Amino acid sequence: MFDLSGKPAALPGVALDMRADHETDVVVIGAGQAGLSAAHFLDRARRRDDLDFVVLDHGKRAGGAWQYRWPTLRMGRVHGVRDLPGLRLVDLPGHDDASRPAAEVMAAYFERYEQVFDLPVRRPVSVRAVRRVSDGRFLVDGTGETWLARGVINATGTWDKPFWPYYPGRETFLGRQLHTADYTGPESFAGAHVVVVGGGTSAVQLLVEIAEVADGTTWVTRRPPVFHEGEFTPEYGRQVVAEVDRRVREGKPPESVVGVTGLTLTPEVRAARDAGVLVRQPMFERITPHGVVWADGREQRADVILWATGFRAALDHLAPLHLREPGGGIRMDGTRVVGVPRLHLVGYGPSASTVGASRAGRAAVRELLAELGE
Repeated sequence: MFDLSGKPAALPGVALDMRADHETDVVVIGAGQAGLSAAHFLDRARRRDDLDFVVLDHGKRAGGAWQYRWPTLRMGRVHGVRDLPGLRLVDLPGHDDASRPAAEVMAAYFERYEQVFDLPVRRPVSVRAVRRVSDGRFLVDGTGETWLARGVINATGTWDKPFWPYYPGRETFLGRQLHTADYTGPESFAGAHVVVVGGGTSAVQLLVEIAEVADGTTWVTRRPPVFHEGEFTPEYGRQVVAEVDRRVREGKPPESVVGVTGLTLTPEVRAARDAGVLVRQPMFERITPHGVVWADGREQRADVILWATGFRAALDHLAPLHLREPGGGIRMDGTRVVGVPRLHLVGYGPSASTVGASRAGRAAVRELLAELGE
């Protein structure tokens, strides 16, 4: 394909200019659970086969999304934490102190992990765009620097893209609106009536906290909540991951792994339900300056609306590659993006939780090394 000057014309998502500040075999974008897992297995290849790779992370410090969790989320209330490969959390001093903030413990764990394996993490680096160049490599455009890579493992997760659903009148509300990502603790809700929107684990945890200081709470969800009795076993976790994997193989937007699992009925959650805190209301129809209104005309005054409505995959930097299917999803085969050689997504779809992140990191590296001929 040529332009009017006789020079090759750029194809959509393909850059002809191959100049970059650095060249490497693999770029990993993101240093959360999935990214560090992938880096661990790339490190093995680095030591064995002299493979070169770099991890680009936009955080100012180690910890992935854990470092941003609200201070009142203590280790005693965290469920489903999985070890990173090669270093157990139980080997970290103080991990078993149930009163310590999860953000503090997990950030220290991730930092220790990077140090133990001497992983080549560069931060803070925000990746703005990833493009293909004419020789098939990827041009990774970061803040101030660029990398040319033979393969890319994207592990940017979801924390950077909170989802705010729109309901009529939202912009007229005179009270305070915030998302789970903005939550710092229950103190600021004292004496207020708070509407909590969302049916996930975070919504329930925050609702239980807020109810202790608020003047009143209203819990609103799109679907009736499903409480999961019994232990969250590895077998059940694999069933959940398999269901999400089925969707992404069909190119559909992934369901949240957490959404599919339901709500774990812990003693704390059971007590809150018995106390009348977890009385669910269906979704309201619209928002007024002073509250919310349902289709039958019922109205609830509110001082605060807390949107515990989840997150979406943070993939805007991959837009130049035109990955989206007509339905909005990305067609996947395991961690591999179908139709884009040597591009893998971990922390997306079935690996968008600690249940599948480490396993996905291993799988992505194994397949990517085969694609690279390593």
